[in-house]
Amino acid sequence: MTESSGNGEHEKTRTTALLRLTGTAAMAGVLCAALVLPWVGAIGVAGRDVASAFMSLPADLDPPPLSERILLTDADDEPIAEVARRERDLVELDEISPWVPAALMAIEDERFYEHNGLDLRGVLRALLRTAQGDLQGGSTITQQYVKNLLIENAATEEELDRANERTVGRKLVELRHTMGIEERMTKDEIMEGYLNLSYFGSGAHGIEIAARRYFSVPAADLDPAQAALLVGLVRGPSYYDPMTNPDAAIERRDVVLDRMADTGHLTAEQAQEYKGTGLDLEPTERGGSCYSSDYPFFCDYVMHWLTASDLLGETEEERDRALEQGGFTVRTTLDRDAQEAAQDAVDRYVPHEDSTKFAAEAVVEPGNGKVRAMAQNLRYGFDEEDTGTTSINLAVDRADGGSHGFQAGSTFKAFTLAAALDKGLGYGTSFSAPKSTTVSGLRNCEGGRMSDWEVRNAGESDEGRHNMISGTKGSVNTYFAQLQRRVGLCETSQMAEDAGIARADGEPLGVWSSFTLGDQEVSPLTVANAYATFAADGTRCEPRPVEVVSENPVDPGSGRIEVGSTCEEEAVSPKVAAGVSHLLQQTFKGGTADGLGIGRPAAGKTGTTDSAAYAWFAGYTPNLAAAVAVGDVRGGEENPLQGVVIGGRHYGIVYGGTLPGPIWQATMREATADLPTKSFPSSPSAFGDPGAQPPQPRDGGDDDAEDGT
Repeated sequence: MTESSGNGEHEKTRTTALLRLTGTAAMAGVLCAALVLPWVGAIGVAGRDVASAFMSLPADLDPPPLSERILLTDADDEPIAEVARRERDLVELDEISPWVPAALMAIEDERFYEHNGLDLRGVLRALLRTAQGDLQGGSTITQQYVKNLLIENAATEEELDRANERTVGRKLVELRHTMGIEERMTKDEIMEGYLNLSYFGSGAHGIEIAARRYFSVPAADLDPAQAALLVGLVRGPSYYDPMTNPDAAIERRDVVLDRMADTGHLTAEQAQEYKGTGLDLEPTERGGSCYSSDYPFFCDYVMHWLTASDLLGETEEERDRALEQGGFTVRTTLDRDAQEAAQDAVDRYVPHEDSTKFAAEAVVEPGNGKVRAMAQNLRYGFDEEDTGTTSINLAVDRADGGSHGFQAGSTFKAFTLAAALDKGLGYGTSFSAPKSTTVSGLRNCEGGRMSDWEVRNAGESDEGRHNMISGTKGSVNTYFAQLQRRVGLCETSQMAEDAGIARADGEPLGVWSSFTLGDQEVSPLTVANAYATFAADGTRCEPRPVEVVSENPVDPGSGRIEVGSTCEEEAVSPKVAAGVSHLLQQTFKGGTADGLGIGRPAAGKTGTTDSAAYAWFAGYTPNLAAAVAVGDVRGGEENPLQGVVIGGRHYGIVYGGTLPGPIWQATMREATADLPTKSFPSSPSAFGDPGAQPPQPRDGGDDDAEDGT
């Protein structure tokens, strides 16, 4: 007798011993273990020890709650978006066409309802070839389900790598889990779980989404050819994708149909008839993303906010897991009336057909930071060739899915006013404001002396002596340059930070001589929120788009999560905030915002950067604040808003009051229509005469300041 034949006799003896030790449910698993466990040999461990070793492997794998979509609603609980990292709709087995499990069993596991989870011949072949380095399949439906469950349960990259390992040890773990699943679940439950869990390509997780993605029908209505196509995708969803590789998809479908005939689910004639049909696809556009929402940019902002907030977990990994799991509802702060007003306004004045120009707006509620609206004229999309679409939210900071921001121009003069009032200067503080002047003596926050700064006014009529009121009404650059020098450059930038200003790119604010003229790149949301600080009597709040989360999906039983406001009272002195509101109301009374009133008390400021690279308007009532930025998507510095046609109208130059201002006005008129009319606090007497006129220039053109207090 040869050595090999001797080993064969020994294997038979050992196998017989193993079968006596185990029931039928474990028979195949233990037998496979005995054949491949490295420490088992011809004169090695006894069969009883092999069985014990295999049966001691973990078998407690339980199907987790499958990832589902996240429902976003507006502030009134009306749906605005369904978002999912894995788009899936769970269905029960009786809601799935019977042709689907028939096709699956035909091509993957024809004896699924007969065996106990392990097909002995297939498993032995796969295990032995894996041990030899050949990564061959041979898994039953239950084994494939286990494999998918291990991947779905992976909470870390390390666990995911382990779940995808192709080793004998991993195969044995999967076999043991397969036995456990078969003991705890019925065959119908396993089939239902498999079909809901599997990935069918094109972003379709689960049979229901797959049926709708490719055929625009529910899974219950799939016919044999459609079922065969979808089932055939499981082994290679990218390769067999019928929308990108139809020939391969048809070939694979026909293989499944032939197997359905071989296994008696179809007659040969029926299979041949279905094979003679085309794919007959009726694709449904991929859902489960902000792209499908009527408010895609707001939706995108919400998802970025949830990713960064500790609401769903203390670590980024925990938050990602919660968002991937889904299955919860988020009530957002979106006010549908305000949103539609903002969208209508930006579309009216800067149509997206003018695809090189953009308009972006954010609307915030003072005193709580609730983001009520977010709009831009460019449509949400990913076509880099189409300048009329973008996936960048131009209204928010880069970390929130936005851009690097845009210089805000004279909207920053509001912070110079606040710093001056905070220092005790009054409305009557005046300077001679010529057409141009050179400002020297400025120092940064480290005490370093700044270079001399030459500053010019935008218009001839700005020349003369101005105080805070007239300087604000006319947005006089040379006045504010001198006021900033009087207050201090560092104090001015610090006041901006106190109000809520931060750069859109996340870098620290730059403290440069031209700070008062808005040389910092910021987002409309940041400016709107900072102006909301003045509207809220100096209370600064962090902007937020979320009111309530139904529950944390990775913390079952956590219950409803209320999202409170994060605010700092008196971040700016209430007296100073009242003074700024008084000054910014004057712009509507013959100033740069003349004609932009909304029929109720409002405060606002125009902003136009050097050479009209960007134009802004920011303003507020006591109960709503908004900021609008307009520019060129190709870069405002290289493509200034001069000599341009926007919305069919020619502009020699776009100022803050000529285009952003009307957008703000149209938005705020509609957005505040149902809000109570409120007045601003009275002008503090400490700042002097609220209607102070600038003094007449003295003989000799005195340039010295008068503080007017």
